[in-house]
Amino acid sequence: MKKALVFGASGYVGTHLVPHLAARGVPVRAAARRRAALEARGWTGVELVAADALDPATLGPALEGVDVAYYLVHSMAAGRDFPALDREAAANFRDAAARAGVARIVYLGGLKPSGDASVHLASRGETGEILREGPVPVTEVRAGIIIGPGSAAFEVIRDLVFHLPAMVTPQWVRSRAQPIALADVLEYLARIPEFPEAAGAIYDVGGPEVLAYEDLIRQFADLVGRRPVILPVPVLTPQLSSYWLGLVTAVPTNVARALIDGLAHDVLADDAPIRALIPLDLKPYRAAAEAALALEQSAQATPRWTDGSMLFRQNRPDFAFYAKKMTGEALAAAPSAAVWREVAAIGGDNGYYFLDSLWRARGCVDQLTGGTGLSRGRRDPHDVAVGDAIDFWRVIAVEPGRRLTLLAEMKLPGSAALEIELTPEGPARTRVHVTGYFHPAGAPGLLYWYSLVPAHAVIFAGLAKALGRRAAAAAGAAAERTPSG
Repeated sequence: MKKALVFGASGYVGTHLVPHLAARGVPVRAAARRRAALEARGWTGVELVAADALDPATLGPALEGVDVAYYLVHSMAAGRDFPALDREAAANFRDAAARAGVARIVYLGGLKPSGDASVHLASRGETGEILREGPVPVTEVRAGIIIGPGSAAFEVIRDLVFHLPAMVTPQWVRSRAQPIALADVLEYLARIPEFPEAAGAIYDVGGPEVLAYEDLIRQFADLVGRRPVILPVPVLTPQLSSYWLGLVTAVPTNVARALIDGLAHDVLADDAPIRALIPLDLKPYRAAAEAALALEQSAQATPRWTDGSMLFRQNRPDFAFYAKKMTGEALAAAPSAAVWREVAAIGGDNGYYFLDSLWRARGCVDQLTGGTGLSRGRRDPHDVAVGDAIDFWRVIAVEPGRRLTLLAEMKLPGSAALEIELTPEGPARTRVHVTGYFHPAGAPGLLYWYSLVPAHAVIFAGLAKALGRRAAAAAGAAAERTPSG
């Protein structure tokens, strides 16, 4: 390949495919809606671009000079209207790839079940059909359950095993699947463009074993030393199951619902053609699960928050891969340097600028439960550096003038982080974002998060506004002290 575009590079498969291709010596351009999400990965030697399949104007620059374009996007997280969004995105990408002279599109779709396809799987198949309507040859690779850190199916299994000693499950846990290791999917995707005969073809991919979803749960439980009781009952439908899973897993609700809807039937791969074309020593399920746990432990720690980062999960594989997030923002009438001075001084004797009494109450609760509370204060009232303790926080990243990231060291049913980010919007205007991230530990962690959603909504927005007000007041006072010309 002269150059490969990974479109959807911030997603689960894309995040791993980019470095996999780069390691093979392929020049890679990674595209996602938010460039910041790509920058957080810490990749070296990879070109990063912001592009959105629903915004055709962004597609031309992303596809320019590309030989092979990997199409890895879907809109499941958008809610019930995702099939319409997927149709529009696929048509836009198909047409833009043709205009750019792309030689091949490689699309990762989903296996067709033995019975009626769920809305999710039907949409995945329809996306492939729309891409094939253009002049650019399309190779569609259809996979079922992919075993790797961040895979929705794998993360549901992880959360169930770590957080439920006993589970009442619907009959779909007896449905059969052919789970495939993430590493094997990546190798198929990397090598398939090498074969001219694969242009225009559709290939099923699967692992070497056919297992029921219940077997996947039990084998993973044995791997991590758990012994859950699993009791299938006929009264729980896939739809009811998706709501129940929302209580025990941090996998995004819309994604979990789409996943569960697809488990009503066996989903098996007719993988003889791909195995004849690309012979691989496929990993069995247990080895794939072991590799998934090892991969997340060995991943390079980056100071920017990304889903699944072990730094932000305190190296706890039992903490949910996916985080719950909430952001408050405000536009400050002050330059970013002035706002940063307030950000860098937060905590300790300086307080938290907004509803400080609540922060102090939270510190008392932490001390009562065995934590440090607010007793540690700050090393310096104005300076901040990586490694500093600020009350019950630890500074894990500092980008002066731009971003401060704090990891909670309070007693929690999970792991939390607070990130304050500044974006200049003019000589004397700064956008302030205050974002809380929480990786829950099972149902207690989810209950903790949801019970505090109303309070967090007020606190994060209030803190963003307070930082702006303080900075504007300080900048104004400084201007008054400066003699006029």
